[in-house]
Amino acid sequence: MEGNKDEALRCVDLAEKFIQEKNRQKAEKYLNKAEKLFPTDKAKDLLLKINLMAPSNPETTQPRRRVTTQKSEEKENKAPDYTPEQEEAVKRIKKCKDYYEILGVSKDATDSEIKKSYKKLALQMHPDKNKCPGASEAFKAVGNAVAVLTDTEKRKQYDLYGSDEDRLSSHSHHHTYTRGFESDATAEELFNMFFGGGFSGPNVYVRRGGRWQRQTASSQSHQEHSHHREQQSSYTAFIQLLPILLAILLSMASSLFISDPAYSLQVSTKYPILRKTANLNIPYYVKDNFHMEYQ
Repeated sequence: MEGNKDEALRCVDLAEKFIQEKNRQKAEKYLNKAEKLFPTDKAKDLLLKINLMAPSNPETTQPRRRVTTQKSEEKENKAPDYTPEQEEAVKRIKKCKDYYEILGVSKDATDSEIKKSYKKLALQMHPDKNKCPGASEAFKAVGNAVAVLTDTEKRKQYDLYGSDEDRLSSHSHHHTYTRGFESDATAEELFNMFFGGGFSGPNVYVRRGGRWQRQTASSQSHQEHSHHREQQSSYTAFIQLLPILLAILLSMASSLFISDPAYSLQVSTKYPILRKTANLNIPYYVKDNFHMEYQ
């Protein structure tokens, strides 16, 4: 036991330190250890003292409450991470009753005017740039507007039936100007199409059959490769047929330069004149102009 006295006293000293720090748990731990190593009156007195202390923890609940309260106050006092202009723009779009009003263009606006207005509003409403409540819905409304008004057929239908929907929406608390005229592509896809995919992956959006379709870089490369193979195949087939075509052309050309024979052994309308050889009297027939050509 005497051999453990120094270690026991060291534990008591540590316990006194933790008592001063209001750390009851560690103080009690070292005092119990000291009593096991070498019992002392001082250790017993300190054990009685810490039993009168309130349950302690190095991180008491009171500081936690203060930290939580402080964080809540900081959150409440923190300024919004969006500008008044962004908030006002979102509110304006929410009040709009038709797509022309959303984009701020007239009903006879050209495609270029519509797209120009869309680009300006889309950058202003994009959720990555505008954290204002309702910005996401406004961004979708702007996307629907440009998708419909840049499609000739959809725009024509919207111009014809939009007023009926406006009358129906006037009886409800929420505008329904998008009903029946939703975009084939999502608002994010349309944004990437207009801005070259700067906010997303390397996708390209093309209109096929009146619908916006996503075309990835890999599929586009595959299509280009297929088109190249088709062109190469057509060229190869033409090269293979070229000798045959040349032979036909040469045959036709040669026939134009070959003259008729001077005589024929059979009478015909072309060779009606009878003549005979001088020595053997063999009959043959010549043309009417024989004597002129072979004088």
